[in-house]
Amino acid sequence: MVNLKAATVSNQVIRKRKRKTEDEFARTEEPHNDTPAVHSPYDDSITTTVPTKAHDGGKKPRRTKKTTDDNTQLPSTLRRGSSTTVESSIPWSAHFTKLNQTFRALNLVYTFLCTRKHMATTFENLKSTVEGHIKRELLVGDIAKIKTLLPQAVAFSYIDEATLQINLIGGEDNFKGGRTQEFIIPESQHKSSEDSKEVLLFEFVDGDLRRQVQNTKTGDPVNATRKLRQEDIKMPVFSQKQMMNLIDKRNRKFTSAVNAFLNDCAEQNVDAFEKLQEETVQNIPLPSDSGAGTPGPFQNRAKLPTTIPQERKSIPEIIAEIRTLEWYTGQIVPDGHRVFDPQPPIYGELKFELSQNLVNALYNTRNITQLYAHQAEAINNLYDGHNVIISTSTSSGKSLIYQIPVLHELEREQKTRAMYIFPTKALAQDQRRALKELLRYMVSLQDLVVETFDGDTSMADRNYIRDEGRIIFTNPDMLHITILPQEEQWRIFLQNLRFVVVDELHVYNGLFGSHVALIMRRLRRICAAVGNRNVKFISCSATVANPKEHMKTIFGVDSVKLTDFDGSPSGRKEFLCWNTPFKDPGDPTSGRGDSIAESAKLFCQLILRGVRVIAFCRIRKQCELLLNSVKNELNNLERPEVMVRVMAYRGGYTPQDRRQIEREMFDGKLVGIVATNALELGVDIGSLDSVITVGFPYTIANLRQQSGRAGRRNKDSLSVLIGDSFPTDQYYMQNPEEIFTKPNCALQVDLKNMLVLEGHLQCAAHEMPIRPEDDKKYFGDLLPSICKERMRKDDIGFYHCNERFLPYPSQHVSIRDTEDTHFAIIDTTNNRNIVLEELEASRAFFTVYEGGIFLHQGMSYLVKEFSQERMVAKVEHVNVDWTTQQRDFTDVDPIETEAIRRIPNTLSRAFYGPIRIKQVVFGFFKVDKRRRILDAVSVDNPPIVLLSKGMWLDVPKTALDILTDRRLNIAAAIHAAEHAFLSLMPNFVISMPGDVRTECKNAIKEFAKRETSRKRPARLTFYDAKGGAAGSGISTKAFEFVDVLLKQACDRVEACFCQEGCLECCCDERCKEGNQVMSKAGAGVILKSLLGRKIDLDALPWGEEENVPAGVETVVPAEVVRPARGKRVEVVEVRMEEGGQVKVKFEEVEGGEALVNRG
Repeated sequence: MVNLKAATVSNQVIRKRKRKTEDEFARTEEPHNDTPAVHSPYDDSITTTVPTKAHDGGKKPRRTKKTTDDNTQLPSTLRRGSSTTVESSIPWSAHFTKLNQTFRALNLVYTFLCTRKHMATTFENLKSTVEGHIKRELLVGDIAKIKTLLPQAVAFSYIDEATLQINLIGGEDNFKGGRTQEFIIPESQHKSSEDSKEVLLFEFVDGDLRRQVQNTKTGDPVNATRKLRQEDIKMPVFSQKQMMNLIDKRNRKFTSAVNAFLNDCAEQNVDAFEKLQEETVQNIPLPSDSGAGTPGPFQNRAKLPTTIPQERKSIPEIIAEIRTLEWYTGQIVPDGHRVFDPQPPIYGELKFELSQNLVNALYNTRNITQLYAHQAEAINNLYDGHNVIISTSTSSGKSLIYQIPVLHELEREQKTRAMYIFPTKALAQDQRRALKELLRYMVSLQDLVVETFDGDTSMADRNYIRDEGRIIFTNPDMLHITILPQEEQWRIFLQNLRFVVVDELHVYNGLFGSHVALIMRRLRRICAAVGNRNVKFISCSATVANPKEHMKTIFGVDSVKLTDFDGSPSGRKEFLCWNTPFKDPGDPTSGRGDSIAESAKLFCQLILRGVRVIAFCRIRKQCELLLNSVKNELNNLERPEVMVRVMAYRGGYTPQDRRQIEREMFDGKLVGIVATNALELGVDIGSLDSVITVGFPYTIANLRQQSGRAGRRNKDSLSVLIGDSFPTDQYYMQNPEEIFTKPNCALQVDLKNMLVLEGHLQCAAHEMPIRPEDDKKYFGDLLPSICKERMRKDDIGFYHCNERFLPYPSQHVSIRDTEDTHFAIIDTTNNRNIVLEELEASRAFFTVYEGGIFLHQGMSYLVKEFSQERMVAKVEHVNVDWTTQQRDFTDVDPIETEAIRRIPNTLSRAFYGPIRIKQVVFGFFKVDKRRRILDAVSVDNPPIVLLSKGMWLDVPKTALDILTDRRLNIAAAIHAAEHAFLSLMPNFVISMPGDVRTECKNAIKEFAKRETSRKRPARLTFYDAKGGAAGSGISTKAFEFVDVLLKQACDRVEACFCQEGCLECCCDERCKEGNQVMSKAGAGVILKSLLGRKIDLDALPWGEEENVPAGVETVVPAEVVRPARGKRVEVVEVRMEEGGQVKVKFEEVEGGEALVNRG
């Protein structure tokens, strides 16, 4: 894996805790007499106080090494069970010798039993075999003593036998992989609590056997060569060598734990055996019906309030309590605790008087007697006739800035209309509720129609809202598809439209921003045509670097006043960078734990202390997994009754469910919410005390937006970023200061994207014929040429919509790349037949398959039937402790060449044309919560084929020869070159990350030691992620700059000081394969070869790079993709001359001719 400009946490700790080899142990004559001091793990974070919320952290805090009185450096975390070998001069008593014998036998039996997935490691299953080794009875107390010595490495508790049995079904019969028809879960039987039975389960939780597969020729276990989701439908196997290594590692860990325990007892002058007996009492598991429960979370339960308190403690007190819990092992990283001091309010005055009714309404609904300085300034600017943009912090009261002027104008003239445009339905519903609350206290306006007009509005209500509505809450999609195309029906509304509010301006960026900007120009054009030139535009955002310029671009207006001084008060806010610990916190070789489980523990500890929490997840499935983990954690803490006050909120839920969840959020009935970015925007869901962000959310702006959701009522608040195991997460865990000091990115919108522009011009011409000389002020200089080439001209000089867009042009222009095709997920449990949610077709094939587990509100549903024709999936609720992971692969390949660009002064060529993305789901694995495979099942799903537009460059043969001669990984070189090229695209083409994608390389496949049948061509491929078969136009524009992009990418890679690739040259924060397959040296070879530059062979590494082993070659020379038969394509080179760019035609290539890559 490449270094991301800084060592990861894992790498640092491993170097500090390097274990001795067996030979070194043998050469050691005497053990060390010094007992290692055990220090508190709660002092390993540095708290930095930040003066105000307007300042992002000041100077970078300097890290200081923590030392003891004799200036020796403290370890960051030192616990029993560490991989660091601890020795002792104290002889072991017979009790500890026997316990060691028991542990070794238990370790041996458990490890071999783990390779048989149909066998559960219960106490009863282990007992007889272990007793055969130790020649005496195995007692529960013996394992409890082992748990006491290795608290983080061992789990020993009672679980429900029914759940365990369901987990094991099929494990033996389907060992070689079954079909989905054979995969059956017994019908659920409703048992009373008296009928349920619990069994005692023992597990090591400090790491698992690494997945291996059977060699097809020798039958021996070998390392897996492909990613889990791409592996063949076979159960994993494990080599004896791997098992013995794991057994030996745990034996050494136990020896160190005993030595550390003896050293501690000697230092405290207490009897070691008596102390062990005393501490073991709390680790003896008891069935749940005994009233004592299992001992795992005992310490965590003991410190919790018996009921959720109405008035919680302060955030510093709660953090201090959490630091003392058993599971806290120093997760707060150094420099990762920031404190933002409270800020007092600053008030302002209006230039005009408000009515007494409006003043009373503000006081009665929100207790407002004065306006903050930024509110008064923006309202005054609007009163003076300017368009306004407000860029202040989250929860600073920006909504009042547009509500007060609209209500003030409605009191003067009730014919006034206003349109509030929000990017999400949830935000529109929230603002509608707030405005209706104000209107209740305004007698003259109580009967005004103020309603939502979106996709959920019934057809029966739409005409009434259009004709009678004074304020409508809508979104850009409805404006584009319904309102503007029906301008005759909406004419009275548009003639009286005085205010257009566009909230959350930062959402309108890149391709989506281009669409919305042209929709706004269409709106201004129609309003002017019906005699309304008095529309004022109001916009708000919290995370924009260039708010004034961006608003001018979106609306096409010049008179814009910016308000960015924040006068609102804010409470004390704490920010924590919380890194997921290793499975055994003292043993880095155990691997990082589960960030979902870690988030669930913190989530539950906060809500049970009266802290209202929202947790943000990156994707929908992660949202459901976290809710399920919260449910399990609450059960462990013996507080299952709290689960009804925790809900998920994400895309896909039905409108009725969304509205109910929003109401319960706002009314304060919920204490915890698990959400995707659907709630990242400014929806007021009541008073929130804490935000947990599960994994770095792709951009700093997203993180700050989510973090701002806490403390919306001026109380002290907490924001936590949970670090996942991905390189980007670990980079920010190692460099937390960048979270606070990185500036927000400037937003850009491309109004000259021909594909987008033409689509909206066709819509505009259908709404009202276009006259280029009059409409050029709305649509720019490209309007005349597009009208001449793409539209129909009438006898009097007006241009009309092209016939191919009729009868409804707006339906041909998708502004969000949303899907019309949805699958209905139907819950058939006990014949309920209720629609749980609606799933987009593109997601359905990867989420729903017969025999798979579908997650909804944290509950598991078994997919019983999946019908592609009827577009339904029938599911039943099941109580299982595992999920399913689909097995799939994706091929991205060009279909034909439509344009060819020669790279100047070289023989290299860049190609452009349609791209085929083929995705196949061919099976799934049953995976438990520790990511262990329980079963393998195949499915017969048809391939999903998506079409797009893109560009590609075939890697020259000279580059492949050099990489082969130097034994550099070709796939890693291609991957690094693709990311270097892609990262520079926004310099030339206005786009957002993710608008253009490439084919990322997977580490398990590329570093494999055996042949693979799926060889990929040596090609750099880039395609539009949106826009369907026609693409979005972004890769088209990038193709125009391909030679400059190549030069800058090559220069950046060459100039970067890193050794193996970093975020500044050839790595990408959004790489779906984690930037693991990267060769900076190889990327340089490919880019220089494409540009015809000289390659210094002596400067290249010789042989395999340390982090990028060569493996078996998975790349073959690319065959040049030809034009369609019968078509002729020009080979063009763009040269820079005194007059500007000049296109030089070299030759023409006819479809069917062989193209030769002369590199």
